[in-house]
Amino acid sequence: MKNKILLTIISFFSYFITGGLIVTTGMILGKIAKYFDLSTTNMSSTFTFLNAGLLISIFLNAWIIEFISIKKQLISGFLLMLFAIIGLIKSSNLIIFSGSIFIFGLVSGITMSIGTFLITILYKGNQRIKFLLLTDSFFSMSGMIFPFIATKIFDYHLTWYWIYILIFSVYIIIFFLTINAKFPIPTKRINLKKIKIKKNFIIGNMLLSIMALLYILGQLSFISWIPEYATQLLKLNIKEAGKLVSFFWMSYMIGMWFFSLILKFFDLQKILVLLTGTSSFIMYLFIGANNLKLLSITIISLGFFSSAIYTVIITLSSLQTKNPSPKQISFVLTSGTVGTLLTFIVTKPIIIKKGLIFALITANFLYTIVFCLSITFGFFTNHRKNIIHNHNL
Repeated sequence: MKNKILLTIISFFSYFITGGLIVTTGMILGKIAKYFDLSTTNMSSTFTFLNAGLLISIFLNAWIIEFISIKKQLISGFLLMLFAIIGLIKSSNLIIFSGSIFIFGLVSGITMSIGTFLITILYKGNQRIKFLLLTDSFFSMSGMIFPFIATKIFDYHLTWYWIYILIFSVYIIIFFLTINAKFPIPTKRINLKKIKIKKNFIIGNMLLSIMALLYILGQLSFISWIPEYATQLLKLNIKEAGKLVSFFWMSYMIGMWFFSLILKFFDLQKILVLLTGTSSFIMYLFIGANNLKLLSITIISLGFFSSAIYTVIITLSSLQTKNPSPKQISFVLTSGTVGTLLTFIVTKPIIIKKGLIFALITANFLYTIVFCLSITFGFFTNHRKNIIHNHNL
């Protein structure tokens, strides 16, 4: 039981680190651009290295986990992140900065995929979605805490890399937990040649993967540019912009806790339709808002109703077969990470040609597509009977 608690805490912190790395980008982008004497749009391209590291590690870890134990991966991640921190502190070279944040992405991607894998192995049925939501809530908790910390760093005129030092301090906790924990050995992957894969299984997982990609792309396209949008177009100060980001992630976290308690009473596909549809409408209202009070109300509502979307998508993927493999979960996670990678690649040309508000409109359009796909998914899902199977294990 003690070991199970240790592994669960490691999973929680794995999402906390990834959230800190991704969410703070929008807050510190302007400061880093000034540090390297670049425009914010050009500097945003550099953060593609962070997202690329995430994508590569999550994609490969489904295979790496067969050859390198989880404990060795987490210990190696600690050493790599320490090396990257030293690179940021000791050098002001853009190439070294790019390499360092690539390592951050690589390590956080490995850690997050391990965290997801541990939860799917440790918990079954309704317990699985409950703990996946709780784990994902640490991503949003990080999104609530680190923007606040970033504003304090700026208030005290500290260098921007202190935010990464603080994120690394969380990995130190993971390192010590890892030393004292025993990790499960992954079972062999599903051999697709030996089992009959139904057409619905393939279509269902493809739809879930596309939803994961578009949802994460939409979410990060929205939240990453909120600080710039708020300060440049709405003429808010950086503290007010930071509060909007923190409000989003605070309500996101509260929403996850709430949905972790009630989702077991509802059909997951139907709740996905409800959440994606409601979130699309609320985002539309946010884009049309022009005062701080209305902006705050809508972004809090958006955080709450969109909080469970990604976790429901991952859970639905794990329920498409009676015994999900890490590769099956990793496929959806990889798709979501492709959305992370594409964030600045997609939004940069849109902002240059059309302006900041069109990045938010694009995000709203992507949410709407996810809403439509969630309806379509209802015709191809096998999750209902597998919930019953897993619940009885």
